[in-house]
Amino acid sequence: MGLVKEQWEFLKDVARLIKKAEELNIVLTGGELYRPQEMQEIYVSQGKSKTMKSNHRRRLAIDFNFFIDDSLTYSKEDIQELGDYWESLNPKNRWGGNWIGFVDVPHFERNV
Repeated sequence: MGLVKEQWEFLKDVARLIKKAEELNIVLTGGELYRPQEMQEIYVSQGKSKTMKSNHRRRLAIDFNFFIDDSLTYSKEDIQELGDYWESLNPKNRWGGNWIGFVDVPHFERNV
């Protein structure tokens, strides 16, 4: 499958994720979708990312901010059900909250 098709399928899953968040009473606001090389270099140098091959660079990752009862949260426990739902949509989908060693709760990606 080509990159454009993967991006399209990824965004359709993002739409499903947003709907699921609403069902769970989690309000989402957007973070990053696309990240240029210069910003990725900064994140790697600051330890906010571990790789220059981030899926943000290919528009196959998105970060969200999560609000529950009007309070911002990045608690893995608060978002676990949403993250598990994301991973259930497609075997290529990965949630940063389930990563080992470098947990990234806001991060949802398609790994291709």
